[in-house]
Amino acid sequence: MKHRGRHRRRRRGRALRATLAGTALALTATATMISTSQATDADDPGALKPLTAAADTAPLRLTEHAVPGAELKRLTASMGPAVGVGAVLADPDGTLQDAGACTEDDRRALPVEPAVTAAYCWPERDTEGWRAGAVTTSGDADEDGRWGAHRVVLSGWTRATGTPAEQGLARVAFVAADDGRAPRYTWAVLAVPVDGGRDLRGLGSDVSGMVWYQDKLLVTAGRGEGEALYVYDLDRVQRATVDAVTVGRVPGGWSAAGARYVLPAVASYATAGAPRPGGLALDRGTVPDSLVVHEETAPDEEGPTRLWRYAFGPRPDRGALLRPEPVAAYETELTRVRGVLAHGPDWYVSRAAGTAEERGTLWRQNTEGADPVRCGADETYRCWSGPATSLSYWQATGDVWSQSGRMLFALPLAAVDEALER
Repeated sequence: MKHRGRHRRRRRGRALRATLAGTALALTATATMISTSQATDADDPGALKPLTAAADTAPLRLTEHAVPGAELKRLTASMGPAVGVGAVLADPDGTLQDAGACTEDDRRALPVEPAVTAAYCWPERDTEGWRAGAVTTSGDADEDGRWGAHRVVLSGWTRATGTPAEQGLARVAFVAADDGRAPRYTWAVLAVPVDGGRDLRGLGSDVSGMVWYQDKLLVTAGRGEGEALYVYDLDRVQRATVDAVTVGRVPGGWSAAGARYVLPAVASYATAGAPRPGGLALDRGTVPDSLVVHEETAPDEEGPTRLWRYAFGPRPDRGALLRPEPVAAYETELTRVRGVLAHGPDWYVSRAAGTAEERGTLWRQNTEGADPVRCGADETYRCWSGPATSLSYWQATGDVWSQSGRMLFALPLAAVDEALER
């Protein structure tokens, strides 16, 4: 099945650039008020340390568990024919607001440096009680950056409030980010087949990492799940038929916790032991393509943090999506890591803020050393968004996408490199 299309760069309006430039100036002014002692980000983490001993790499080995085809067929027979990404995008729940229409409080979640080149905010009514998580795009899915006729962003969210049954539920917004139109989005809840494909349960997980590769979506799993990663087939989206607060079979049909669509998992991966994946990214610069991972750590855990990668299988459409053995592993002295990218020999690592009042940091590390993005008159390191989550590189455009609070934003990777070389 072909999913090709011609890439066109998004045109940036002058009004948007002016708004974002004004926001960046205000944030930079705030950053200059941070003392140098706060800005040191503890110590220089130094170079990445390669991990080659079997004791370090053996716990990272993956074991795949595919959902039997008979169970998926039984589920589809009961729920009705599955639909694909195009059908979901054609049935939007709402529209994102351009940065100029977002509140000042929302825009404060944007990085100080580098300045973003595109930014949108989610409506409060549709995200209240939910916590923003990972981002991936059709730039991961296909080299030309399109899925069929569309440029698409997938935005992950986790339920933070509500009843015990609701808390921890995971959902994904399918965002049509096409040129010349306000981004429209549609929600789909992430689920896991149970009872031999006769029912579904909601995935209980912080969506801290996601990668869309070909027609599959890889999602990190929370500690309560037992698995490390779940795999979803984006040609196998099911429609909910009943509006109820639960996920799965209900009197009269199927519910997706208020969403109109649900994604049933088609496979999962378990690791041989700790550490667990905390964030994911795709690296197309390796042969074959590889999945980049950072370790999940507690906010108060003192480093180091492990980074590693898995190679994708030679024919993911006919065999295992991922090869089981990690092809490279490293250790960084950075703590509170919340996002990672790998591009060439360099690893880009975002570090969360220590408190709600602080901003996060963004580092570029390799086996030679480390450099932080700096900003403000005192050259503080605290230039990134405090609550920003995963990093996703859109190779066809050169942009990095991320999400912070209710802001979804993009900026050029080249701008990150320029800020690192100040």
